[in-house]
Amino acid sequence: MVRYCYIVAEGPQDIEFLIPLLKFYGLKRVNQLSLLDSFWEPLIPKTFPIDDDLMKRVPVPVFLQNSELSIALQSATGITRLSETIEESLALIPGSQIFGIGLILDADGMQTPQERFQEILDKLAPLSLSLPSTLGEVAKGSPRFGIFIIPNNSEPGTLEDILLACAEINYPNLLDLSRNYVSSIDKTQLTKKDLQYFNKPAGKSKAIVSSISSILRPGKTLQVSIQDNRWIDQQTIGLESIQMVNTFLAEVIGIS
Repeated sequence: MVRYCYIVAEGPQDIEFLIPLLKFYGLKRVNQLSLLDSFWEPLIPKTFPIDDDLMKRVPVPVFLQNSELSIALQSATGITRLSETIEESLALIPGSQIFGIGLILDADGMQTPQERFQEILDKLAPLSLSLPSTLGEVAKGSPRFGIFIIPNNSEPGTLEDILLACAEINYPNLLDLSRNYVSSIDKTQLTKKDLQYFNKPAGKSKAIVSSISSILRPGKTLQVSIQDNRWIDQQTIGLESIQMVNTFLAEVIGIS
């Protein structure tokens, strides 16, 4: 019997980070609708534009499957949409047939991971799910449900902190050059508006990672580089933070 699992992450970069971890379990990406398990078809929009907005990205999940597992990975396109995304999807697909649900997001400098965890629990309470009592734990209800806050459920940070640790192993020269480049920027020549994102807590880390990815995949987005390059491989999967995410995923999908 196929186990259906649903994973929601904050953004497309997070989804691309999770895909290679799941592929280690023999899962393959589904690129054709004709090959997709029909269980997930209600999640695929049938009309365009979405909400009459020509600029809005079509919210199609990424699907991975093998003979035992079928997984939908959905980008919530922002932290404020995490709980709403789960609620909307569970209104379309039968929750009773889902084996596991995972929610993955970044930590935030304005809140501790525990505060963010509690806030999400409060928003999910009306959905009658078996919610975990501890951050990073997967409640063994039906469906299983867990929340993981990157990088390690305890410290502030983002996906870029994990990617920087990966670059230390696989791209040390690019990492050094990118750090030097970002540090050498003359901020006096930039306006406050120019620097509004750079000056955020994760701004410098994001700039360094983006600098590396612009060399590896010029003109492409970070998620393309995560998909195509050696951010997540046999060399980096042993990093403690990645192992923690991997353990969480394994529990959600029933591998452990």
